[in-house]
Amino acid sequence: MSFAGKRILVTGASGFVGKNLVVDLKSRGAEVLTLTDPNGYRIDVRDWQRIRELGGGLGKVDLVYHLAALMFVPYSFENPREIYEVNVLGTLNILELCRLHSVDKVIFASSYIYGPPQYLPIDETHPINPTNPYSRSKALGEELCCAYYEDYGLKCVILRAFNIYGAGQRDNFLIPTILRQIATGEIELKDPEPRRDFLYVKDAVEAYIKAADYSGSGFEVFNIGLGKSYSVDEIVTKIFAVIGREVKVRYLQQRRKGEIMNTVADITKAKEKLSWEPEFNLEEGLTNMIAKKGDFG
Repeated sequence: MSFAGKRILVTGASGFVGKNLVVDLKSRGAEVLTLTDPNGYRIDVRDWQRIRELGGGLGKVDLVYHLAALMFVPYSFENPREIYEVNVLGTLNILELCRLHSVDKVIFASSYIYGPPQYLPIDETHPINPTNPYSRSKALGEELCCAYYEDYGLKCVILRAFNIYGAGQRDNFLIPTILRQIATGEIELKDPEPRRDFLYVKDAVEAYIKAADYSGSGFEVFNIGLGKSYSVDEIVTKIFAVIGREVKVRYLQQRRKGEIMNTVADITKAKEKLSWEPEFNLEEGLTNMIAKKGDFG
């Protein structure tokens, strides 16, 4: 679609991926709307009364990107009620807003909800088996999207992102944690073995842009990832190669509750139906991220 002149609501616009998406949409000529009231105050996605009031003054909205969520797995185990309120009730509120104001399509930011893989790479037909409150909340969000499509005809595109990284990501995620610790002269991590499929944020944003163009079925799910996994230890080595030096690394040999040892996205469907595939390999993404991050001591 041409974004010029389109009015697009982005929830989670102040988050890591949301900020990058907003910049991209504006560069394409879109008018970007966010969950803020007329006085500029942010509206909590859980607050249906304020969201409903906001909807009355929004005017026509061509597309909604729903990215607002709490998303750190360890935090989800400690704060399940908050996770479900934000990620499930918040999704319900946005879908209801779309229903009441005849929005044509919602693009929903889901996540890895497959659990321990039965096979690799993991395609969209792999059984769903969420193993923590965060992934359960995303699976429930997908169910709500499906319900609003089947009951009200609200078109929904679900993007199951594996592990997105880039400049601006919070420090409690793996790659920012490593970069933050480098300046101290020693890196301390829990477990060197888990492998993840890491997708650079600019590639993730491009997937969201491509999803707006999708005109197939009214409800569709796509994996987005690099299509290759790297262990924690391999990520450390890659970062050392990019910055041109090494520091001491200490592993505590502590495994997280419910740890999944390997994830690899099968992105064949996104390639075929969205005409999307990653442009940045891991080295290129890390190089760009580190260039923006600055000096590491």
